[in-house]
Amino acid sequence: MDKMGYPVLTEKTIRLLEKNQYSFNVSAQSDKAEIKKWIELFFGVKVGSINTHALPNKKKKIGTITGYTVRYKRIIITLKSGYSIPLFSSK
Repeated sequence: MDKMGYPVLTEKTIRLLEKNQYSFNVSAQSDKAEIKKWIELFFGVKVGSINTHALPNKKKKIGTITGYTVRYKRIIITLKSGYSIPLFSSK
């Protein structure tokens, strides 16, 4: 469960909630099967599909040292009809 990140709430992801799609940031090493298993166990829902993409690195500069931010993936999960994640419910 340590590879699961946090939900992403942006203007686009809020629009996706109407289509029963939820967005999360996860570890870059996690794969779709592992993510699906954790989402179904943790939230008690059925996942229809998962789309993933790796966000580009951002350059960080601290003094004279230049590095990059931590890599992570963003996933968009589409749930089967009749399911929702209670974390985002409006009740």
